[in-house]
Amino acid sequence: MDRPLDVRLSPAAAESAAGLETVIALRTGRYRTWTILRRDPWFWLGAGIVAALVAAAVLAPVLAPHDPIHQYRVDGRTPQGNPLGSTARFPLGTDLQARDYLSRLLFGARTSLTIALIANLASTTIGLAIGSVAAFAGSVRVRIPGTRRRITVPVESLLMRFTDLALSFPVLLLAIALTAVVGASIELVIVIIASVLWATTARIVYGRGLVLRDAPFVEAARAVGVRRGRILVRHILPHILPLAVVYGALGVAASVLFETTLSFLGSGVQSPDFTWGTMLADHISYYRSDPRLVVLPGLAVTFTVLGFTLLGDSLRDALDPRARPGRLG
Repeated sequence: MDRPLDVRLSPAAAESAAGLETVIALRTGRYRTWTILRRDPWFWLGAGIVAALVAAAVLAPVLAPHDPIHQYRVDGRTPQGNPLGSTARFPLGTDLQARDYLSRLLFGARTSLTIALIANLASTTIGLAIGSVAAFAGSVRVRIPGTRRRITVPVESLLMRFTDLALSFPVLLLAIALTAVVGASIELVIVIIASVLWATTARIVYGRGLVLRDAPFVEAARAVGVRRGRILVRHILPHILPLAVVYGALGVAASVLFETTLSFLGSGVQSPDFTWGTMLADHISYYRSDPRLVVLPGLAVTFTVLGFTLLGDSLRDALDPRARPGRLG
């Protein structure tokens, strides 16, 4: 009688098979994502707005017709001493201090987007690390130094309770208190925004990680003795990173709004640096006599939030198989 065929795999072969399943899923996901995105007009609209904003911020020294902090006291005001409207020399007029408003809008975009991108990159990285570790670590047995005793550390519960605490904290009040004690600066605004947004990202990543840790390819890697850290880096993170990118794009919009709020309240960027929020705060009393001074930075914030929101929503729909059924048909 013939012996049954032994189809058991070695640990290395089993992990390679699990890794191959991960690679195939990722390649299929990338193809599907691009197929959906290139047919989505909202994606192209959001990407176009974001590209235009980034180009304006990067090329501000080239595009700006004047120095944004120079005061044109002679020809930058009306005979009555009021800000100029649109002229050939000042296409968008001047502000209260007789500075070119177009140049300030362009350089304000550079400051606002720099703060939002750096703060959001930091918050996404922190949230990704905490959420993925919490979802996959569970409880860990740790040996007490100098003894043979081991204690159980509930890593998942501790990290998630810390996240819940961060979500429930009145961050705006904290930001105002910190700026009153330390003094407002760009660095402090970045730290405050990053401390606000990471908790939301951690919660989302944690929920996705709970689903992935019971996936068949993870079970296969775990069954052959692959260590937790290797499973997390090689099999879990490649599936979570696209989700982090999506909410990272949405987080930029939230960062711009939060920075504008802080600067408008006087707890954000201070002179000589400026952003769209400080431009709003400086001219809010002129919203009736000269609406241009308020409308233009307000529109800049609106289009920035709109562009990153459209981009993030389109990426989320493309990466979620249940979001747009039948899009590939």
